[in-house]
Amino acid sequence: MRYKNQAFDVPVDTAAVAQAAFPKGNPYMTMRDEIGPLYDDSHFAHLFSHAGRRGESPGNLALVLVMQHMEGLTDQQAADAVRSRIDWKYALGLELTDAGFDRTVLVNFRKRLLAGSEELALLEHMLARFQEMGYLKGQGKQRTDSTHVLAATRELNRLELVGETMRHALEASARVAPPWLQQQATPEWFGRYGRRLDQYRLPDTKKERQELAEVIGQNGVELLQAVYATKTTPELKSLPEVEGLRQVWVQQYLLQEGEVRWRRPDDRPPGERLIQSPHDLEARYSQKGGGANWTGYKVHFTETCDRDKPRLVTHVLTTPSTVPDSQVTTTIQQDLGANGLSPAEHYVDAGYIDAGNLVESIDTAIDLIGPIQPDSNWQGRDLQAFDLSCFTIDWQAQQATCPMGEKSVSWSPGHDNYDHEITHVRFARATCAACPQRERCTRAKKNGRSLKLRTKTEHEARQRAWQRQETSTFKEKYKRRAGVEGLISQGVRRSGLRRTPYIGLAKTHLHNILVAAATNLTRVVAWLEGSYPAQTRVSAFQALAPST
Repeated sequence: MRYKNQAFDVPVDTAAVAQAAFPKGNPYMTMRDEIGPLYDDSHFAHLFSHAGRRGESPGNLALVLVMQHMEGLTDQQAADAVRSRIDWKYALGLELTDAGFDRTVLVNFRKRLLAGSEELALLEHMLARFQEMGYLKGQGKQRTDSTHVLAATRELNRLELVGETMRHALEASARVAPPWLQQQATPEWFGRYGRRLDQYRLPDTKKERQELAEVIGQNGVELLQAVYATKTTPELKSLPEVEGLRQVWVQQYLLQEGEVRWRRPDDRPPGERLIQSPHDLEARYSQKGGGANWTGYKVHFTETCDRDKPRLVTHVLTTPSTVPDSQVTTTIQQDLGANGLSPAEHYVDAGYIDAGNLVESIDTAIDLIGPIQPDSNWQGRDLQAFDLSCFTIDWQAQQATCPMGEKSVSWSPGHDNYDHEITHVRFARATCAACPQRERCTRAKKNGRSLKLRTKTEHEARQRAWQRQETSTFKEKYKRRAGVEGLISQGVRRSGLRRTPYIGLAKTHLHNILVAAATNLTRVVAWLEGSYPAQTRVSAFQALAPST
């Protein structure tokens, strides 16, 4: 199939006008001259039909999406830039008279990328070009960090959630089957769900709110029963809004003896499963250290940090906000290895490291560098106490020895709540009760000291990591991770990284990939123009501090 504007050379008239307009150069002109076309139409041709009139060049559309995020533009602003800006026409290889396209073309192209699962191609083809240019290679140094991404929804309390979910399902049903819904709805429904249920419209007392919640719950059950019973409009059952209503009702209500009951707070599913808004069923509420909390997602960026090359984002992973960082470390390393970009040294913070990740990194010949989390028990937080590292473990004899030389009396293999293999080790109650160092070892009143061990390989890997991070060599090496915050900052300032403009995990992931691709292109262009990454700034006053 042929496409409009499938140009590999910049038209003469565009080049002449651009050079006259930007005699000292322009980032987009540098990009076109030094890097060349980043995307070929063949990369995305399979997403389009081969019949019909000629369409816009998919290679150019991909580049427009990246350029749009380089400047933080809306779809309308990006379409206007293609139509009116000389530097954009030069970068895209367009004639000066090219009329551009409507903003909906970008919307439809993003939909095609998601439908064809080709969103990663925007980053992969770019990285392949930078590898050809010698700016990227495997077995280098890379670092990973994450940041929160706010969902494109408003915060709702529980009562607002069920009210808005019911209203959302009614709105969708009204668009699909208006006569059917008109027969099902009671006069009270129109008054209760005709507009958004805001906080200021809610009852004041707790009892009245619970009564309203149960009325809404009963209405929702009636609607679901009618939807699943109807044979005239079967398409209602497949509406995402109706499925969202069903899921929210399962989480928020109980059906007891034919009556709908409002669940107690302690009787609801765990936080990683709780839906927070009917408008984005995948967004989750999460908290992290320091009191920060948000509803949405989490994005993990991995970038190179070799000193003689530009710092490029090599991997992007978007997850629900409740997924711990330690659960994605192996996934990131495996994805990098599959693309031939596996690092020799991988710098992360403590959240990405656990015993299992240390072992798996050793198996893939990756040096995972970061501080390991201390023992979560009180002994790990008290420098004077006996933590796990103070005990000698004899794996063959299945016995542990405490710092005072006493032997354990129980060794019980099992699994924890995350299905990790663990071993419970216990010391005799009488022995611990008579120990002169008991206060430094255990606070248990009825039992002796107990230990929880991971597998032998994981335990030993953790002990080695703990010993290494106390050395000056490790501390000096770990300084290389510090610059990754600059990547997050650049994404926030240029592309609005911390608030997704889209609904759902897949679209949010596409947005994050575009942020990464835009960052890469900005950095390579700056490198080509002689602007290299600066070292961490030190104030004039701080520079006077004596060295330690």
